[in-house]
Amino acid sequence: MAKSKRLGETLVDIGIITPKEVEKGLDHAKAKRIRLGEALVDLKLCNESQVYKALAQQHNMEYADVARADLPANATELIGPDVIRKYLILPLGAENGGRTLRVAVHDPLDLEMFDILRLRLGKTIKPVLAPRSRIKGVIDEMFNLTSKNTIDVTMDKSMDRSMDKTMDRSMDKSMDRSMDKSMDSSIRSIDKSIDMDKLGDDGNDAAQAPIIKLVQGFIAEAVRSRASDIHVEPMKDRVQLRYRIDGECVIRDRIPLKMKNPMISRLKIMAGIDISEKRLPQDGRIKLTVDKQNIDFRVSTLPAYHGESVVLRILRPDNVRIGIQNMGFEEEDYKAFQKIIKRPNGIFHVTGPTGSGKTTTLYGALNELNRPDRKIITAEDPVEYNFTGINQCQVRDTIGLSFSKILRAMLRQAPNIILVGEIRDLEVAEVAIQAALTGHLVVSTLHTNDAPGAITRLVDMGVKPFLVASALQAVLAQRLIRTLCAKCKQPDPEPDAMWLKLVGITAQDRAERTIYKPVGCEHCNGIGYRGRFGIFEMMQVNSAIRNLAFERAATNKIRKAAIAGGMKSLLMDGRLKVLNGATTAEEVVKVAQVEGIVT
Repeated sequence: MAKSKRLGETLVDIGIITPKEVEKGLDHAKAKRIRLGEALVDLKLCNESQVYKALAQQHNMEYADVARADLPANATELIGPDVIRKYLILPLGAENGGRTLRVAVHDPLDLEMFDILRLRLGKTIKPVLAPRSRIKGVIDEMFNLTSKNTIDVTMDKSMDRSMDKTMDRSMDKSMDRSMDKSMDSSIRSIDKSIDMDKLGDDGNDAAQAPIIKLVQGFIAEAVRSRASDIHVEPMKDRVQLRYRIDGECVIRDRIPLKMKNPMISRLKIMAGIDISEKRLPQDGRIKLTVDKQNIDFRVSTLPAYHGESVVLRILRPDNVRIGIQNMGFEEEDYKAFQKIIKRPNGIFHVTGPTGSGKTTTLYGALNELNRPDRKIITAEDPVEYNFTGINQCQVRDTIGLSFSKILRAMLRQAPNIILVGEIRDLEVAEVAIQAALTGHLVVSTLHTNDAPGAITRLVDMGVKPFLVASALQAVLAQRLIRTLCAKCKQPDPEPDAMWLKLVGITAQDRAERTIYKPVGCEHCNGIGYRGRFGIFEMMQVNSAIRNLAFERAATNKIRKAAIAGGMKSLLMDGRLKVLNGATTAEEVVKVAQVEGIVT
């Protein structure tokens, strides 16, 4: 690849100045400690427009002699007034259906400013080079300002230097102080978390640290993108920012490495975490308002090789109030689920790996059961969503408040329904079973691959088989799969035969039903999928399964008895979803166990 020419060489090539004048300009720039372009203008060897035209050619950028008439009517809506004034930039209009914004800038090398703009605005930035004096003149005209009363002399003289260095030593040394001041003046501590209002508003103080705006920008963007998690991952030469959307991790941006420490410090302060502790994992919580919606973020930090990795789990209250029927249950399983959760006693387990929607299902059940005539108590680690009318207890192992201790205390509170966040060990399992046998309905989660595996898991923990057989009423295994975008999915005339075979779709099925494929549109960001729903495996414990549990039978025997009793496996339920046009066979195979294939 050819090396790009320097500014002086470019000016010589287009016939503006001579090589001798370049040498003269370089000497003047060195003596005055200014840029070559400034030095040439100062010596009157060329004018500002000629310098910027050469810069535009050098960096393969569009050049524009901007004027007030070039700006769209909604200029201050496209970019906030504070951003326009701070960075001396001008919005020239949106392109590509509003996803790209043309912006007039005066510094083509300020890559970090572009990163901040892109993250804050949530758009692709297309820079157009314009002389600094012209941009400043248009800004003065826009806001009816003079250089004395708005963009003061200090900013005028230091802007170029600050843009060259962007976030250098001054940021590294003062970021903690600026964030502490910001925290004192604009945020309130609640249970070691930060409650910030109106995230993403354009009314922020122009002097506010850029890192604060960067963090606010990507948090707001993740929420608007329907992400479930934000991953901030330090690498050797950058900080990788990823969102998990519909279960899939998507790289959003690569943030410059020098922003790592102040950015992580900012997140830790917001979460009420000790910013000086970098050797141990820490957990915290953030409470924010994004687009008038109150949202909680569960924050986890983990020391890694290149620095602390931070993950923000986005907890939306609306997610657990979508209604059980909207989770993806087939009619038969929905009726069985309703019947089970309304039983007066027994244990109901929901199983699956992390991120399979177990908590959402349990909270959906509690939301239906939450009536004034019922007392509900939960033991959770952590409490993810708050419900009016439900007594929710937070596990705190550091002070000895464990699951088992909360459960024993619960039984003295005369509850009708008990939720245990997770059955982790024998002690918790025995107390939960005791509660179920003494007239309480206990709902809980368990980490197993399928529904029949819950019985062998409890027995392996040390629970006596006759207690498992007596107390267990049903087990629901579940996974989350992506939904085909309703606006762009299309019939697939030639679906991949391998995937169809793996989920059990026959040629007769294809002849009777339509198989759909993902396409991609604006509604789904070109992915072809939007949203997720569950596939389920509902095992109701009948007399045959109780006898197998009592005999310590293997999981495969229990599975055969469950299917004989009417249970649909995850794969069977996924097959129905494919035939109904809700998803694809490939999506089902990704999460359901299929013999003879590794997914």
